[in-house]
Amino acid sequence: MSFRPFLLLQLRPEDIAADDEYQAFLRSTGLDTEQLVRLRMDQGFPDINLDDYSGIIVGGGPSNVSSADDKKYDYQKMFEPKLKGLLQRIIDRDFPYFGECYGLGILASVLGGHVGVEKYHEDVGAVTVRLSDEGEQDALTNGLPDEFRAFAGHKEACQEVPPNAALLASTDTCPVHMIRIGQNVYATQFHPELDSYGLEVRINVYRHAGYFPPEDADKLIAMGHKEIVTVPAEILRRFVERYQR
Repeated sequence: MSFRPFLLLQLRPEDIAADDEYQAFLRSTGLDTEQLVRLRMDQGFPDINLDDYSGIIVGGGPSNVSSADDKKYDYQKMFEPKLKGLLQRIIDRDFPYFGECYGLGILASVLGGHVGVEKYHEDVGAVTVRLSDEGEQDALTNGLPDEFRAFAGHKEACQEVPPNAALLASTDTCPVHMIRIGQNVYATQFHPELDSYGLEVRINVYRHAGYFPPEDADKLIAMGHKEIVTVPAEILRRFVERYQR
């Protein structure tokens, strides 16, 4: 039987950010370029046959799920309905999925959850993630520290646990940081692929995107390099080890 790769769906229109994100997923998962193929949804969204892949990963980016239609990027208006259809098939089949940041928000939206900006945004930087009781038992997180540092930064978030989701992890400033649907569909608000060098790239790319005052960029970069962030990548590695076919 031939190997089935994982598929990374990207929504970053900036080449530097998209390429660096792909490299970050390769490093954190331990996969190579044949084992993790990428699709930049800002450049098109062909039909996807789930049977061709071991699992689907959706990354983050500047698109917001909760934005009004007239505030969404043109490429987001193109790919988002197709992505929602794919996610519904993933949920129905309980197919291996790992979403992060936007990948959590769009999953929650398909589930009928509320993603918004009313509360629970987090500034760019490291946060302390705490596992729930269920998180301590889950296959991707059991045996990990009850608390760990992870990089985050988002303008919107789930305002409550989405319907039919198990809450696996939270922070003080964002209660819904990791969830599971069924047995095989996962999503995090934090960026598990991200290390301090990747954070520096994204801060420079998005310094005028409204995540933080532009004059704070150098300070945020320095703070990021002082952090020790290792556990989130282990969660991704466990995901690919569990579902690799």
